[in-house]
Amino acid sequence: MPQISESVSNVIEQFSRLPGIGRKSAERLAYHILRVNKEEALALADAIRAVRENVRYCEDCFNLAESEKCSICSDSRRDQTQLCVVEQPRDLMALEQSGHYQGLYHVLLGRIAPLENVGADQLTIDALVQRVREGNFSEVIMATNPTVEGDGTALYISNVLAEFDISLTRLARGITTGSILEHTNKEILSDAITGRQPF
Repeated sequence: MPQISESVSNVIEQFSRLPGIGRKSAERLAYHILRVNKEEALALADAIRAVRENVRYCEDCFNLAESEKCSICSDSRRDQTQLCVVEQPRDLMALEQSGHYQGLYHVLLGRIAPLENVGADQLTIDALVQRVREGNFSEVIMATNPTVEGDGTALYISNVLAEFDISLTRLARGITTGSILEHTNKEILSDAITGRQPF
């Protein structure tokens, strides 16, 4: 039985480590890389290298950025009195695409998940509290995913922020429990941000 070359085997192994990519999908991707012209294959490698070298977390909100601050935090036209708390940068992008929210964001970089050994201290909650303490926010919108962990994280944060004179709201439940923001269509997200409710 013919052996796969070491280089091909290594590419398959690396692809199979990606989320949602099984062995068969990894093999298809590897053979696709071998089929396309060299420039196209190397462009993918260069893009991966560039994103790892150039992208960092915004020093204010922890969104993805290529400088110290992301484009949203750098935009003085954004409403500086509203702060929307999301789990991941992709959730922020989903809300941005709804076109309805014009305030600032704070990205937690996860959610409290005791079964996965993820505690509050592993998230950016301390930085969130500092922002609320030093900022001029009148409303903090909890936009964690409507899952058990997301709701638990929102409850934890609402307790931590209870000492501040701010309005705590959360997205309206047009988003069904168990769904993920990045997979929710923009009309539902638009309704959810518009119809947000007191926490």
